[in-house]
Amino acid sequence: MKIDLDFFKGKRILITGHTGFKGTWMCKTLLMLGANVIGYAKEPPTQPNLYNISDISKDITSVIGDIRDIDKVCETVKKYQPEIVIHMAAQPIVLESYKNPVYTYQTNVMGTVNICEAIRLFDFVKSFVNITTDKVYRNNEWEWGYRENDYLDGYDPYSNSKSCSELVTFSYKRSFFSEKAIAVSTCRAGNVIGGGDFAKDRIIPDCIRAAEQGKQIEVRNPYSIRPYQHVLEPIMLYLYLAAKQYEQPELGDSYNIGPDDCDCISTGKLVDLFCEAWGEGLTWNSTKKEQPHEANFLKLDSSKIKTVLGWKANWNIKEAITAVVEWSKEYRNGSNINPIMEKQIKNYIEYYK
Repeated sequence: MKIDLDFFKGKRILITGHTGFKGTWMCKTLLMLGANVIGYAKEPPTQPNLYNISDISKDITSVIGDIRDIDKVCETVKKYQPEIVIHMAAQPIVLESYKNPVYTYQTNVMGTVNICEAIRLFDFVKSFVNITTDKVYRNNEWEWGYRENDYLDGYDPYSNSKSCSELVTFSYKRSFFSEKAIAVSTCRAGNVIGGGDFAKDRIIPDCIRAAEQGKQIEVRNPYSIRPYQHVLEPIMLYLYLAAKQYEQPELGDSYNIGPDDCDCISTGKLVDLFCEAWGEGLTWNSTKKEQPHEANFLKLDSSKIKTVLGWKANWNIKEAITAVVEWSKEYRNGSNINPIMEKQIKNYIEYYK
């Protein structure tokens, strides 16, 4: 897969959820590719956060707003006239969705309705990519990867709200976007890891916090299997897809974006790799706390996007962990983290030239 990186120069690209961990990496990548980036999101969700640490707001047009506010969403699209929209704004944590299900549905379902409605009302957007999750599928705990035509029925409020987001997107595509030749895709990505994720109830941020405090890592479910990948893997594929369907709208569809089977590993194995990369005698143990339901076995079949777009994963899980540790130790040492982000993005992009 070769990416025409010049495609993004000067393109007006709206990123919802730009103040989040994944959104900040997306904005940084687009800036390095010469795009005009417009962001729409609430204030960063954690303290500290990658968005403020990177000071990226000075280089983009940032609109602070709630994706649930349809008037402000429409106002933003009308004012900045984006050619491409990548919708990443979400309540993204499974455990949080059990605590705040209404907010989760309002954000993940009605937020998708709102951005789709803004695209419908104004004739600026040519390419729209909605980022959902690998958890949209009804999880049967089977040993093979889920394919795009498997049943959408996420179990918990987060997963289910993302299933609904998929349905909303394709309803708008059939009802409104096809006649306007707006290219539309949804991307169901696996669990992402990377430097600058400070979220609660995510395994790698938990590992980093324990390491920095000199404590043993506590793992709540070491036997669960997930499709882990570095954050730059899906980001580059979102951008590649957005660019390809911009020129070939017929490519718009739903796509799984997961690592190769060898990188669908247990949480315990992931933490082993982290401890090995971090060093300093770091260890972990399994906790026995009662937890809400989470899937034990989950992986994706990404054959479709490999066939249609010629994609293949770049960094394996060990390389991804190495990049996370490299970033995290730079941050711990008080270094400016922008050079390490730019270095990692540059190294990753080189693979696709």
